[in-house]
Amino acid sequence: MPPLLEPPPLPDARRHPAWVRGLWLVSGVAALVLGVVGIFVPLLPTTPFVLLAAWCFSRGCARCEAWLLAHPRLGPMVQDWRTRRAVPLRAKQMATAMMALGCALAWTRLPSPWHWAPLVVCAAVATWMWRLPTRAVDS
Repeated sequence: MPPLLEPPPLPDARRHPAWVRGLWLVSGVAALVLGVVGIFVPLLPTTPFVLLAAWCFSRGCARCEAWLLAHPRLGPMVQDWRTRRAVPLRAKQMATAMMALGCALAWTRLPSPWHWAPLVVCAAVATWMWRLPTRAVDS
């Protein structure tokens, strides 16, 4: 088992001017909304948007970041990413299935020279994703 990675130091949100913190907060909320919508909409990923929201909140709103980290469903995903760069097995499986579905749809709908593009991109993303550590207990 590889050694645990130390989480990167997060910037102190108070060092930014108020308008910059506001932009980070708005970006974090937008990413979180997209992540929640992704729970219900096929082909829209949840995990990357939740991770992006946590990253934005770490720069703009310590209270929102603390709320996200304490969330029973979303918090463990963010904590695993920060400490081990681990992704839950269920997230990997769902992402792979959705990418396969998206590639199949693209194959039938895109013109001939372009139907390969989603397949190449999804194969690269899937390869990267499956090489990441998997969270041991998926609860």
